[in-house]
Amino acid sequence: MKGKADASTKADGRLKAAGGASKRKKAAAAAGKPKRPPSAFFVFMSEFRQEYQAENPNNKSVANVSKAAGEKWRAMSDEDKAPYVEKAGQKKQDYEKTKATFDKKESAASSKKAKTQDVEEGEGSDKSKSEVEDDGSDEEDDDE
Repeated sequence: MKGKADASTKADGRLKAAGGASKRKKAAAAAGKPKRPPSAFFVFMSEFRQEYQAENPNNKSVANVSKAAGEKWRAMSDEDKAPYVEKAGQKKQDYEKTKATFDKKESAASSKKAKTQDVEEGEGSDKSKSEVEDDGSDEEDDDE
């Protein structure tokens, strides 16, 4: 019995740890990081979802919409998918540009933080140098 109780508390701990990680991800996204671009299928899904809702206004099931979209996507030829692939490619190029400007801003901000930390660490390192010098002077006295 005791082993089962321990296992459940370990599982709870894992769940708590996973929840903490998602909060960090949300914080990073809130910092202005651009979202990844959608694939060709998701570009198709955004259009298909609108069409499907117009044809089936009473359907509230996301699963039914996704299933119908997947079936239609698999049935499409490469020629039919081409416009969605092009749109996805354009969105990817836009994302690359946005991400490059974001990365430049982030690197500038992180370099400012690093300079501030170097200055703070430099003050503490003077103390350790004096301690090292004191230790070396004792050895010289022993040799005489």
